[in-house]
Amino acid sequence: MSVEITKVQNRAELKQFIRFNYELYKDNAFSVPDLLEDMLDTYNPKKNPAFEFCEAEYFLARRDGKIVGRVACIINHKANRTWNEQTARFGWIDFIDDLEVSGALLRQAEDWAREHRCTKLVGPLGFTDLDAEGMLIDGFDQLSTMSTIYNFPYYPQHLEHYGYTHEIDWVERKIFVPEDGHEADQAKYFRVAEIVRQRLNLRVRKFKSVKEIREGGYLYRVFDVVNKAYAPLFGFSEINRAQVDKYADQYLQFLDLRLLTVVETAEGEPVAMGVGMGSLAHALQKAKGKLFPFGWWHLLKAIYLKRSKIIDLLLVAVLPEYQSKGVNAMLFADIIPIAKEMGFKWAESHPQLETNNKSQDQWKHLDQVVHKRRRCYQKPIEA
Repeated sequence: MSVEITKVQNRAELKQFIRFNYELYKDNAFSVPDLLEDMLDTYNPKKNPAFEFCEAEYFLARRDGKIVGRVACIINHKANRTWNEQTARFGWIDFIDDLEVSGALLRQAEDWAREHRCTKLVGPLGFTDLDAEGMLIDGFDQLSTMSTIYNFPYYPQHLEHYGYTHEIDWVERKIFVPEDGHEADQAKYFRVAEIVRQRLNLRVRKFKSVKEIREGGYLYRVFDVVNKAYAPLFGFSEINRAQVDKYADQYLQFLDLRLLTVVETAEGEPVAMGVGMGSLAHALQKAKGKLFPFGWWHLLKAIYLKRSKIIDLLLVAVLPEYQSKGVNAMLFADIIPIAKEMGFKWAESHPQLETNNKSQDQWKHLDQVVHKRRRCYQKPIEA
């Protein structure tokens, strides 16, 4: 039977769209499922502030009535204005190992892009950089994280079969906490941090409560640092306050504040930030996409009772005018002793663009290895 592509029309079909990923990867040891309720909110224009400047539609592939694939088609109009492009995105793409299925999904995305007068299709990308992005092309035997995509090795083969080519890559590192067997020149971070602190008159700020982070709009000022630091990076579009609120509500409840560090001026203006979180990967695998009836217990257990040995580094950002001045050392000089005290063994870096040399150089004094690579593919769209 041929493959049928249908547009998601209602909440029930949207749940099918989300759950297809759970079904496809249910026996996979490396995939980390998203929570169903989080994804319902992400795809809902009434719940996701990215829809203030994005539009999207979702499609399912069926054969003999059975779902065999999915894809989201997206336009981020803010990013297109920023980068002077007419680009559509495909995201949240999954399919069985069948070229007829992947081809039908990709043709649907291409037709959708063409109907919306776009000249290029790129992906996998989400609405913004706050969503998971990039197709895994190396590191299929490595545990994924709560904020990145895992996919089977056949995915990139299918895209390349249909003429998709490299747009840009991200790399991810396993960064070992300094200890016996993983020695590193951590003392250099402390020396540089002290020099930078005195020379630039900076200080490290820590927080005792989520309320303190939000007071006086401080959280928005921290995200101003992120916006300015990430502005030159591929496909980035500025994060607005509504988006900050959404992601703060989603993540702050799980955050151990010891793993949040802000560097600020003597006047209290943030110039750099770094935030990590104990990995929830295994807890999310046990939850199988559901908070109820028992998913919440697995998450709370991972946060409070049986902490992972892995830190997921969610964000590291430094204002452009403070980059290449050693400010990162102040972040690491703060977090390394805390990580050792909390019993963490290694950190999972967030995906870093292959072209972002400044970001990649910051790990050079630590024992680390690139263990994953993911790719954004592109294909020109002819009228």
